[in-house]
Amino acid sequence: MFIIAGLGNPGRKFEKTRHNMGFAAVDIIGENYGIKINRLKHKALVGDGLISGRKVLLVKPQTYMNLSGESLAEIVGYYNVPMENLIVIYDDMDLASGDLRIRKKGSAGSHNGMKSVIYSLGSEEFPRIRIGIGKTDGSRWKSFVTGRPSKEERELLSEAARRAAEGAACIVDKGIDRAMNEYNVRNKSSGKEESD
Repeated sequence: MFIIAGLGNPGRKFEKTRHNMGFAAVDIIGENYGIKINRLKHKALVGDGLISGRKVLLVKPQTYMNLSGESLAEIVGYYNVPMENLIVIYDDMDLASGDLRIRKKGSAGSHNGMKSVIYSLGSEEFPRIRIGIGKTDGSRWKSFVTGRPSKEERELLSEAARRAAEGAACIVDKGIDRAMNEYNVRNKSSGKEESD
């Protein structure tokens, strides 16, 4: 079994904000595979189904971003899922808007939701998909991440969420190395490609 968790904040106030890119990607996975994410369990909205014949649980923690780890630790413990079968999708200010980065493991960087996840799980050893939302000046980052993107940004972020959803499905179906090779590319506007 795989758990695919998107990080975000619950409620209409936060819908379609930069900080909810994880939720957006998980919603796309649900649409692509006919999985309804509508049951409340372990402080999260969840839905289960199959991707390439493998059982998956889609998760959107409802604890607010900075406490996401509480929900994910409960779920991982309840289902006894190995760390390599937990995939976490979230926004990242350290990547250009629309860039995507898949990693096998790593630190939380500056992301408080991921800090909570790593702290609650007691491990960094799980795959993650970071969706770049770009940077703002340091003093305004809170209003930036919880703000709604411009039309141009929305197009980049929608495409990045779609690719993140495909990347997560690729991890389930073909493994993390294949997903990293296929999806670790920068958006066209940055002009570079990476496959680290």
